[in-house]
Amino acid sequence: MSKLPNISTSIFTVMSKMAAEYNAINLSQGFPNFPVDERLTDIVAKLAKENVHQYTPMSGYPPLLSKIATLVKHSYGRTIQPETELLVTAGATQAIFTTITALVKNNDDVIILDPSYDCYEAPVLLCNANPVRVALNDDYTPNWEIIEKACTAKTKMIIINNPHNPTGKILAKSDFESLEILLKKYPDIVLLSDEVYEYITFEEKHISAHTREKLLNRSVMVSSFGKSFHVTGWKVGYLVAPEYLMKEIKKVHQFLVFSVNSISQIAISEYLDIVSIAEIGKLYQEKRDYFRQLLKNSRFELMPCEGTYFQVASYAAISNESDVDFCKRLITEHGVAAIPISTFYADGKDLKLIRFCFAKDNATLEEAAKRLCDI
Repeated sequence: MSKLPNISTSIFTVMSKMAAEYNAINLSQGFPNFPVDERLTDIVAKLAKENVHQYTPMSGYPPLLSKIATLVKHSYGRTIQPETELLVTAGATQAIFTTITALVKNNDDVIILDPSYDCYEAPVLLCNANPVRVALNDDYTPNWEIIEKACTAKTKMIIINNPHNPTGKILAKSDFESLEILLKKYPDIVLLSDEVYEYITFEEKHISAHTREKLLNRSVMVSSFGKSFHVTGWKVGYLVAPEYLMKEIKKVHQFLVFSVNSISQIAISEYLDIVSIAEIGKLYQEKRDYFRQLLKNSRFELMPCEGTYFQVASYAAISNESDVDFCKRLITEHGVAAIPISTFYADGKDLKLIRFCFAKDNATLEEAAKRLCDI
């Protein structure tokens, strides 16, 4: 008997498989196709011949932990204790799974804001807990009155994703003020803040939960080096939490992965000495602007993109098909793969919107845009 009877193959797997079958340009799955920084690959090449291939400590490679603490201090002004408040994980998805598994108990409620990334619900279900899906407004801003109505004495966790996948929306200061008021009313709720795109923001500055003093003692923040340094296949992330929560998270982590890939941790530790985090947002802003310019004469209506490397577009002027059917036809007839936004909603809400990933080299974006402009 299945423990997840209502969960099927991920839409990302489905669309990527179709893209391969039809030789389509894959703008569906969120991974870059351009080369990794040579400075990073040179570090890996050097390390491959050194004695770095055995287990690191469970929490992470100590010099990397220290540098992450420095990064958090530099980025957000927050001082954290590397030994007790920081954990390196096998990607952000493992960080999220581990956190939920450690902190959520049988019959607890976990509030998930739709459209939501698909890795949140499964660990909640595996805990025999209840995912409570609450839709954002159609402009992807949170409706805090509706969110508060969904909270009860059973609510254990609220998950936010900021910057937001799939929409590229960034939470405003007023959103955090509303969240703080809400959490004050429910002192047992833990905030899980998925911030994997924190360094990929554009005109609007990302406001991190790290900067909200009232939230620090009840929040778990999740970050991703895979996203930040476009090495998604390395699956290296980290999470920050107060010691009393981290103790519980580490109990699960030690029996799930124990420690994370050693050479990747050491390579990232050395890379942090020479890379500028500011370069990341600039790179993707240029790609966002270029992709939007390429689609200027298409029939797609481009939604605002404040962060992430995803562009949401409306095809309402092109077709009345469901977004799933439109994405499938986009692959089979036009050779471009995208993701239907309805699959990020529990109820399949279809606003005729699809998501493109623009973390691609210019040649790929140009050819994809040419095909899209011909529709």
